Amino acid sequence: MSTFTSGKHLSRRTVLRGAGVSLALPLLEAMRPAFAKAVEEKKAKRFVGVSLALGLHNPNLVPEGAGRDYQPSRYLRSLQDLRGDFTVVSGSSHPGVTGGHSAEGSIFSACPNMRGTTSRNTISLDQLMAKHLGHETRFPSLVLNTARESSPSYTETGAMIPAENDAIRLFTRLFVDDKPAERERQAELIRQGRSVMDAVAAEAKALQREVGASDRDKLDAWFTGVRDLEQRLVANEAWVNRPKPKVDLAKPAAIPRDNEVAVQRIFLDIIHLALATDSTRFITLHVTGNNVNGIDGVEESYHGLSHHGMDDEKLRQLAIVEQAAIDSWGDFLRQLKTGGLLDETMVLLTSNLGNASSHDNKNMPVLFAGGGFQHGQHLAFDQKDNHPLPNLYLSALQRLGLEEERFATSTGTMTGLEA
Repeated sequence: MSTFTSGKHLSRRTVLRGAGVSLALPLLEAMRPAFAKAVEEKKAKRFVGVSLALGLHNPNLVPEGAGRDYQPSRYLRSLQDLRGDFTVVSGSSHPGVTGGHSAEGSIFSACPNMRGTTSRNTISLDQLMAKHLGHETRFPSLVLNTARESSPSYTETGAMIPAENDAIRLFTRLFVDDKPAERERQAELIRQGRSVMDAVAAEAKALQREVGASDRDKLDAWFTGVRDLEQRLVANEAWVNRPKPKVDLAKPAAIPRDNEVAVQRIFLDIIHLALATDSTRFITLHVTGNNVNGIDGVEESYHGLSHHGMDDEKLRQLAIVEQAAIDSWGDFLRQLKTGGLLDETMVLLTSNLGNASSHDNKNMPVLFAGGGFQHGQHLAFDQKDNHPLPNLYLSALQRLGLEEERFATSTGTMTGLEA
């Protein structure tokens, strides 16, 4: 039998053990001295991951010098009013991830996908966050794409979550109340979903009595997943009849399909309102559109420009597109900062491509803002022996207060991010 001395500091993971039973304790006052710092530092409540399918030209992005005295690069000059709000990370990538464009699925999961081999994806960063905290809002997460239904957001079972790619439909879903008949239809679908799970669970429990210990463990894990999903369905049913928030922004009237950056801006404006109204807290936006000739000075397709081969004219046009994309991201940060949301919101801009022209997945572009971190620096890691980007993801999870010890191929939290 365990005994504890009065005044002793207990580990947050203290477990009572006796007669073959283990029981994890709740957070007690005796645990606070060791845990107090983590509680005080837990500032982030939200995460927004913006991923660019065609990368960023690193010579225009990566600044000269490391640390806090770095010299802003061409692309970062327009963000200097936000310098203290974001960190530039160079020399990082996902270990074991190759395959050029095919690595899109690993942007937020960091799941190794060695080219020529078959592997199932793992849960993405946003969905792991939503799994633990998404029940607190109407929408546990939003998975978005500017042009396609594909996404880098994946469930625990490795299934891709299709993205919403229509900004008008997204706005309606977030801010326009459904008609009574539609609300009832949604509630009925939720009820049916719960009854189906009840029936399946009953059959599975009967099966559990007929299988071995190993399979029973697997079924038990599955039951846990079913119970978690049922709880989320109950929460969703409660939201069906609640009025949606009213916002000042008008519903988009049309989507400019000749200007991918303008589409990105529309989505980011809606994302800002989704966060401001606390409709959701975990969002990914994958920027995939190919048409950019609606931007002044640009005549070729986005994909064609990304395969520049160091051609001066292609690089000139590509810089216009990429600068506009970064400026759009910067304006989004300013919206969050003005509304007092940036310190509580982690915002990541990245891509699976470090060099789109050669389909290289090393040296991924990374700008990381907000979330209460100490920013204003350039974390310059080795361009040849990259630092694991999953370490940043682990830092983000822990900043939300999740007691994760590892994410994908992480080796710890990101060195220097807390400095």
